[in-house]
Amino acid sequence: MPEQERARAGTPETLATLVAREEIRTLLATYARGADRRDAVLEASVFAEDGVVVLYDGDPSSHEPVDTIHGREHLAETFAGLIAQYEVTTYLNGQSTIRFTGPDTAEGETYCVAFHVLHDGGERVLLTMSIRYLDRFVRAEGAWAIAHRDLVFDWTDRSPSHT
Repeated sequence: MPEQERARAGTPETLATLVAREEIRTLLATYARGADRRDAVLEASVFAEDGVVVLYDGDPSSHEPVDTIHGREHLAETFAGLIAQYEVTTYLNGQSTIRFTGPDTAEGETYCVAFHVLHDGGERVLLTMSIRYLDRFVRAEGAWAIAHRDLVFDWTDRSPSHT
């Protein structure tokens, strides 16, 4: 965004915002790494202690939540149960937009394609998910965390998987 447009938008880029944006993107990558390394505690560590995840099967503007999970400890338990369902996963984060709403707050949208290999009825299956993370971030004691996440499943696909 050219300097004049940033000034009109009220969001001047500074070294501090560039550093903060990278710290937030590291959170997003750490979440994916936790899932892929089967480390639910690492995956949950990117959330604030009282962080919330709301799951949607479709866009939140037209779908009701299917589940809500409160607190880092409960998130870790939930992630552990999900991880156990899959033989292996690969989460690929795509474009991510982050907008600062204050010196210690931000919101963002991140696209992800996640591949999950599982066994269903004796068959190896590849479950592919198109996911969007609609996040609100907070910085407390110098560290960024996800305070609230709407996790949106835009679409899924199941197909046979071969080794």
